[in-house]
Amino acid sequence: MDELSSFVKKIKGFSSQLNSNIPIEQARQIILELNNFLFTYKDIEFIESNSGSIYFSEFHKYWHNHHKEILNASVDETKCSKVADALHNVYLQTQGKAFSEIWDTYGLKKDEVCTIRLLTANQDFNGSREFKELADVYNIDNSIFDIDIIEKDPAEFTKKIKVAKLSQNDKRIDYARNICKFLKEHNAQPNTILNVFNNDVFAFRQALINYPSAGYGNKKTDMLIRDMVVLGIWDNVKNFDKIDVASDVNTIKIALRTGILKTEIPLLSSFIDIFDYQYSYIEDMNAKAWRKVWEIWQLKYPTETIQSPCLLDYFIYNVIGKQFCNRILAIFKCEDGKHEFKWHSSRNKTCQKCYKNGIKTKKAILINKIFPCSDDDGEIAIRNTDFGKMYPFITECPFKNICNEINKTLQPPKAISIKGQTGWESAYSKTGEGGGGLRS
Repeated sequence: MDELSSFVKKIKGFSSQLNSNIPIEQARQIILELNNFLFTYKDIEFIESNSGSIYFSEFHKYWHNHHKEILNASVDETKCSKVADALHNVYLQTQGKAFSEIWDTYGLKKDEVCTIRLLTANQDFNGSREFKELADVYNIDNSIFDIDIIEKDPAEFTKKIKVAKLSQNDKRIDYARNICKFLKEHNAQPNTILNVFNNDVFAFRQALINYPSAGYGNKKTDMLIRDMVVLGIWDNVKNFDKIDVASDVNTIKIALRTGILKTEIPLLSSFIDIFDYQYSYIEDMNAKAWRKVWEIWQLKYPTETIQSPCLLDYFIYNVIGKQFCNRILAIFKCEDGKHEFKWHSSRNKTCQKCYKNGIKTKKAILINKIFPCSDDDGEIAIRNTDFGKMYPFITECPFKNICNEINKTLQPPKAISIKGQTGWESAYSKTGEGGGGLRS
């Protein structure tokens, strides 16, 4: 009998004795059993042989072994084809520019940009620093980014780039130290590391991801490689087409809402996703879904496409995910209740209808905020996004007719760190001892 079956059997034992309301004595036992099942361990049992981590609870063991079959994520190729057509249309409308964000490097040389990005991209979690802020630090004292100095005193590095106070500084220190170790073990500097891998970005990717505690998972590594290639810092690279869309809350959100990625049930809370198995699984399936979109695009329009799936990233996460696919169309009524109007900002305080007619003192009352794709006047909001201002001929989300009303509210997963002062490994509790859990 597996862990969940044993737990259900216990609870059934209590419920068989009940009529309507649960007596407090049985309520105590049910809540205790629930807590024990989800959040306490009885015996030390390692997650994997030679692993340093043990199972958090009986549920943790069950979830580890069954999360994939419970979620049963799949890629819908029919939806992928529709999304590919929509993206191809955007490519034509913008002459490909929608997929090639070039950010400001503030006058730094290519090798300097590479140094800053490789040594700090792993610090981009729970708060981060804009590239301009890091460039300013570099311009004041470039020795701060010397890998020998960082390795000797990584805590000082996190202070000097002003991330030490953001959160989880114990992890940040490890990441700063270990990325320098990675470089030194390959006898390289940030601007020469790709030479070690013969300009093969996929080989570099695998080595960096697999290096322990350097802070580079799939997302950060794929974003780093994308930026280095798009900015022309790394050229003549091999296997760029093997680099995926970076899986983050926005690219996953759009995958779920368009239906290119499907699950049997809505994604579960991070409180249930002990050790982030759901998050890792969905990250992986999200990358596969967007890769399938790119592959279909390549097959259908081979001369009107982009080099790699990772180049979808900027448009999907920033334009669709952050700018379009949110409740940004605001519906107001005039304070006198005589009329309603729609506006691109919910922070508006003025009745714009009255203002247009010369009555400048009427206030507006916010009624609702909706997705622009849900309303015929959605372009009011789309035109006032950063992307809409840049390309005013795009007046609606390109996925408007692909998402359905049920899917468009689906939410991406969240994750609780495994390690660190507020991670799962700080929250163990043995059955019968009480306490345990996370604290911020």
